[in-house]
Amino acid sequence: MVKNVVAQVVGGVNAGIVALTKLPVIGPLMGRGFVVITYTGRRSGKTFSTPVNYWRSGDEVVIGVGMPDKKSWWRNFQGEGGPISLHLNGVDRTGHAVTQRDNGRVSVRVTLDDKA
Repeated sequence: MVKNVVAQVVGGVNAGIVALTKLPVIGPLMGRGFVVITYTGRRSGKTFSTPVNYWRSGDEVVIGVGMPDKKSWWRNFQGEGGPISLHLNGVDRTGHAVTQRDNGRVSVRVTLDDKA
């Protein structure tokens, strides 16, 4: 029961952050540290969107996964990785994401596709 309550709270917070990133004045400010990622679950086949913190270097976006053992979304990009979409600076971009795990730390590196 506690797990369900926590999941509902996290879902509400994520929905709030996603909504804030879409506002005209606040959205660009939020976009400096948050990006909304969209991906398809490997097992479920469902599409998920979630806000995450990121930093960018050229055509690479790095997403640090805090408390990775309590989250599962990043597991969709283990091994050879997989496709991902990002709503980055007001623009939808696609790329290829790969999870890296090093000494308990988890990050997801996204190589952005060329702009169309």
